[in-house]
Amino acid sequence: MRKGMIKRSGSYDIMFTAETNMDNKTVVIIAHGFGSSKESPTAQMLMKELPKHGIGAIAFDFPAHGESPVDGEFLTIDNCIDDLMDVEELVRNQNPGVDVVYFGSSFGAYITLNYIYGCRLRGARAFLRSAAVNMPDLFRNPTDEERQSLEENGYVMLDYDNGRPLKVTEEFINDLWEHDLFERFRTFGADIRMIHGSSDKTIDYARAKEFAAKNDIDMTTVDDGDHRLSIPGAPERVLSEVLEFLNV
Repeated sequence: MRKGMIKRSGSYDIMFTAETNMDNKTVVIIAHGFGSSKESPTAQMLMKELPKHGIGAIAFDFPAHGESPVDGEFLTIDNCIDDLMDVEELVRNQNPGVDVVYFGSSFGAYITLNYIYGCRLRGARAFLRSAAVNMPDLFRNPTDEERQSLEENGYVMLDYDNGRPLKVTEEFINDLWEHDLFERFRTFGADIRMIHGSSDKTIDYARAKEFAAKNDIDMTTVDDGDHRLSIPGAPERVLSEVLEFLNV
């Protein structure tokens, strides 16, 4: 496993971890969830298991996440989409003719879907875990403390398990609504698979099911599964579904 960065003149650098080689015919680009990073358990599982089947994997940090050198002022949907695009460019430059497949967890799935839609990626292939298809709703009802901070400072600070506080600006919240998947998304012929837990308390299962039905997307249900799909057997289920999607 190698760590590296994509250096971009006049902008921030993108930190990534990769398990790829020149023989890979397929490389999976892994986009992490909100408040998470390229070091998430799901990303690390895929980085470990996919190469056993000859499939490369690369995970990266969105702005203000993980080892990203910038804070929440740079956390915008367009920046996240640009990051995903630049990671894909890196992969294609290193492996000309490679088949790129996207794997998105939660917020990473939200970005992946906006990327597919915004770039009209006809024929793209994407596997989405606990997809945050209604991401804007997560900020619809801020607490009194959060509302006060937004009014006084223009941002709120959120704490996540990875130990890095996340600055969420009012502009970012508005940005989410500008990229509302229920309002704008079209598949453009993309091959998309979803997997979602029936007991997800973060992204409601019914909303995920509604989105899948609206866009004719196959969705696998993990009974009693939580948002992270961390209950016994769920990570293995995710892996087996990914491998099946990749025709392994």
